[in-house]
Amino acid sequence: MEQSANSKVHLEKAQNFMRQYRDPESRELKKLSANQFMDVWSHYDRDGNGYIEGSELDGFLKEFVSSANATDISPESLTDEMLVELKSCFMEAYDDNQDGKIDIRELAQLLPMEENFLLLFRFDNPLESSVEFMKIWREYDSDNSGYIEADELKNFLRDLLKEAKKINDVSEDKLIEYTDTMLRVFDANKDGRLQLSEMAK
Repeated sequence: MEQSANSKVHLEKAQNFMRQYRDPESRELKKLSANQFMDVWSHYDRDGNGYIEGSELDGFLKEFVSSANATDISPESLTDEMLVELKSCFMEAYDDNQDGKIDIRELAQLLPMEENFLLLFRFDNPLESSVEFMKIWREYDSDNSGYIEADELKNFLRDLLKEAKKINDVSEDKLIEYTDTMLRVFDANKDGRLQLSEMAK
């Protein structure tokens, strides 16, 4: 009898996708990397339409809540009334455009700043290959030092975005936002240079 009770607990742990992202002691949500976030997103956006909505959202909320519980309760123990109230609170907090569903940018608010920025940058500007990145990098790192000067970063990003989107109209405000954020993230030693190995991440 005890054997089957133990296997039931393990089964529930395996079934609750969110549980792996919680600290086993404090039950707090761990800081997720962009890759882990994409795993979570793909798991719950089952139809791949770019939103977590309807039964997908119900499933996410049930697992999110039950994964925070110190005891291994099943997601089904959340009553319909509790789910309605929870969904209302969650949507108020995260559904910024109030369309009744959660998109990737809204859920990305759960990520730390660097990962959040990099995730959204990658999502907004998918490069077809690292060859494109390297081609543009070489134009700026003409002496092959492995660095580009921080003051060249905006032009580097402008060219990178043109390559990614195959268009010419990247707004100046967006460029300044990207440039400032990338400098904060990558020029950690404040030497005014950005390293290839850091930018390639």
